[in-house]
Amino acid sequence: MANRLLGRCARLIGKSSSQPVAPAAAARFHLTLAGPVEVPRIRSRLWVTERFLCERAITKDEPLPSLPVRTQLDEMIEKASTPEEILCAWEEHGGNSNQAAAALRRWTQLMLKTKGKFKGDQTDVLTDPRLLDMMDTLSKHVSLVWNGNLVTALRTLGIMKVPPTNPVLSSVQTEVLWRVRRLSCKQLAFLIDWGAGKKAPQDVAIVNSALKQLELRWTEIADAKTVCVLISRGEKMAPSLMDRLEDKALELSESFSVDDIRKVCVALAAQSRRSVPLLRAVSYHLLQKPSSEFTTPVIMDLAFAYGKLNFTHSQVFQRMASELFPRVPELSPTDVTRCAKSLGFLKWLHIPLFEAFAENYTANSEKYSTLQLCNLLMTFARLGFQPSKGEEFYSKVHAVLKESLASLEPFLQTDVVWSLCVLQQAKPHYLIPLTQTSHVTNLSEGSPARVENYTLKLLHIATTLLLEQPGSSDTVPSLGVLSVPATSSSLSELQSSLREALQSLVGGKTGALRTGVDTVYGWTIDGEIVVDCDNKPVDMSMLKAPHLPNGGGDQDLPAGARRLAFLVWEFPSYGSKSRDLLGRFVMMKRHLQLAGFILVEVPYYEWHELKTEWQKLAYLKDKMGKAVAEDIAK
Repeated sequence: MANRLLGRCARLIGKSSSQPVAPAAAARFHLTLAGPVEVPRIRSRLWVTERFLCERAITKDEPLPSLPVRTQLDEMIEKASTPEEILCAWEEHGGNSNQAAAALRRWTQLMLKTKGKFKGDQTDVLTDPRLLDMMDTLSKHVSLVWNGNLVTALRTLGIMKVPPTNPVLSSVQTEVLWRVRRLSCKQLAFLIDWGAGKKAPQDVAIVNSALKQLELRWTEIADAKTVCVLISRGEKMAPSLMDRLEDKALELSESFSVDDIRKVCVALAAQSRRSVPLLRAVSYHLLQKPSSEFTTPVIMDLAFAYGKLNFTHSQVFQRMASELFPRVPELSPTDVTRCAKSLGFLKWLHIPLFEAFAENYTANSEKYSTLQLCNLLMTFARLGFQPSKGEEFYSKVHAVLKESLASLEPFLQTDVVWSLCVLQQAKPHYLIPLTQTSHVTNLSEGSPARVENYTLKLLHIATTLLLEQPGSSDTVPSLGVLSVPATSSSLSELQSSLREALQSLVGGKTGALRTGVDTVYGWTIDGEIVVDCDNKPVDMSMLKAPHLPNGGGDQDLPAGARRLAFLVWEFPSYGSKSRDLLGRFVMMKRHLQLAGFILVEVPYYEWHELKTEWQKLAYLKDKMGKAVAEDIAK
């Protein structure tokens, strides 16, 4: 506040001194204008108030820095097209340490451009006397090298594979450590990027010093490139610093290019940092970019990042699909399976795009590896997608699996066969080997959650063999070693509400209702009742129940009675922005219907509209009546 007041006074005094002053005014300002020394001093204070906060303070007597005069050596370095020209120019003209750092950087760039990266023994190159003189000049007067050239010199020496014991490298490293407080944020980011993966003590010290400075000065970051570089190296940073960098990226997201957005998203995915505000911001700005910037690698990386972070943004997905769809015939098998797998994780089905994926495989099946085909099948099964030209597509699939399925690793083999069951393409010779005790034993290794997951998949495969391939049912008894996993997850709000409504529906009769029924088919039924010909619940405690592990009672189902299964479809049961069930739940419906159940489906979007108990009872009765009527009509 005081600086601002002094600045305003200086401007007023300056105006007064440049205009004729009346005698009375002159008398008033006589003390202020008595000497010419005061006005420049106050103007100097005004200039100080207008400096950026991050700039170094300049004393009164310190001369302003001036750019050095360009020499012939500088021009020759810029125009050089071969490494030899750099060395000849240095031999002819020589130069100071700052020019040596610039020449060394340019020489390295030309070496990489003309001869590729430094490989093997480079003794003959690094012992050139002209190059050694350049490095010696840099080392002797390293304190005179500009900050930018000093930082790049450090990377240049690393590219040249200079040994850690080299005195030139040691002097540059020491100077960087001394100057780290005076480096800009961009130069600090450069050091952090350069030091990624380095384990030498001096290199680690430089990176740690740069990180410490960045934690103190992160507010000075003002360009998108620096933020992108730092976020991409977030594994070395403290979580608090990463949070601040994400805030800074959110602030600068409008200036991000498509490539910057790609780098940030991939870095967040690699570090499993699901920053929703930042992802929303970059998604918005991504939609504003022209189509020319949506290259295929960018689309692939973005699909991976969104899938890894489980972040759904329909407008971005639609844009990526529309940009990618015309290019699908030109995509490699790797790109097709990679993109399909990412969209599968997001449960996002774009039918034209997936039709194009299927056609790409049909046209180029010989280019796909077995693993790529497996990934494609598992994605189709997850989304419940059936190609329109399914006969042609699956004929090529079966031709490959006939030869390679048996050689797959047991867990992958189970995943693929389970996916074929979802897609209704499982053949008996795929299913029978997986029902053998030897295969079941192979899947018993791993964490309890993994073992339970694959046990359920084997039960689904056995159910497919039993219900959809009845002629092969004599091979199923070998699955007796499998136990039906009990449901351990807590009840959702919808499931609890449905159970309460079903209790009211049966009038509180204990034997007329089962809830949370774990079946021998590997599926869990939310509610089960048996109704007579008048749709009235009956006691089923003594009735046979082949779907239960213990088989139920010993009485047959009464004539005209029907067994009803209530299934809750939660939000995750559907595809993204869709009311189509995912593949596993479609298979669940198919299996339970084949097992003799009449299904009463309770979707979340219908149940949440019901506010009172009376509405819920009326809804269930109406659903039951329609389900029974449809069964009678069939």
